[in-house]
Amino acid sequence: MSTKNIELIANPPAPHFVGDGFRVHNFIPSGFRMDMERMSPFILLDYNSKFHFPASDKPKGVGVHPHRGFETVTIAYKGKVAHHDSSGDGGVIGEGDVQWMTAASGVLHKEYHEEEFSKKGGDFQMVQLWVNLPAKDKMSQPKYQAISKDKMGIYKMPDGGGNIEVIAGNYKDVQGPASTFTPLHMSNARLNKGAKAEYSFPAEYNTGALVIEGSINVNGQEVAKTDDFVLFENAGESFTIEAMDNAVVLIISGEPIREPIAAQGPFVMNTKQEILQAINDFNMGKFGYLED
Repeated sequence: MSTKNIELIANPPAPHFVGDGFRVHNFIPSGFRMDMERMSPFILLDYNSKFHFPASDKPKGVGVHPHRGFETVTIAYKGKVAHHDSSGDGGVIGEGDVQWMTAASGVLHKEYHEEEFSKKGGDFQMVQLWVNLPAKDKMSQPKYQAISKDKMGIYKMPDGGGNIEVIAGNYKDVQGPASTFTPLHMSNARLNKGAKAEYSFPAEYNTGALVIEGSINVNGQEVAKTDDFVLFENAGESFTIEAMDNAVVLIISGEPIREPIAAQGPFVMNTKQEILQAINDFNMGKFGYLED
């Protein structure tokens, strides 16, 4: 197999707040050529790098807001988040957990720091990805997948080198628990210093690596450090990451959805008319009810 080379390494863009509880670097879409089409099916990646929130009696977060046409995937590395939506789903995720919400035809949604975490304060580190849905599934029934750390597919690296936590897709025949609408892979490589992990994805899949902790050497050539995002070329299949020190790396790779994208705020559809319909449906109360 031929090597999948690096296209670019992006340093974290300047952070901004989403609500008052999420201090994020926006990698997708961004000024690094990583727009929705280039990174499909991944149409947004907000990264809350490790940040200390002081204790607060009132949980910080984002109030009630709508989504339609895609899925939100939140991965917790530090801290805890409580989530609720208008379809009646919700829960709390902590370190190592994932919440995978399929907004599809439409939900109202809110997410806050979990109450006890908020009262104590502490380090907070999360990733939220938006995963696009193909046109045929955009108006399907909303659903929710609660993926706790103990449900992950685990591949143990040889010689005590750490492990690969598989969220979706697979790694060396270890399957992740998440169900997806299009082919994609998502995993956390938790590597001890000196450990190497080899990956292979189809050439046309859009592929990236976000360094959550530590630093890595990619293909034995270039080093990416904490909070950097590595974008791979759409050529070649295989690449290797080596932990320069103990490292945590989020790996994403997916088959692009080759359909038109019309996006406005919390709605991602295929046409402008569908966006206008989503706005109208939201204003008419068709997304249900959720108390703020």
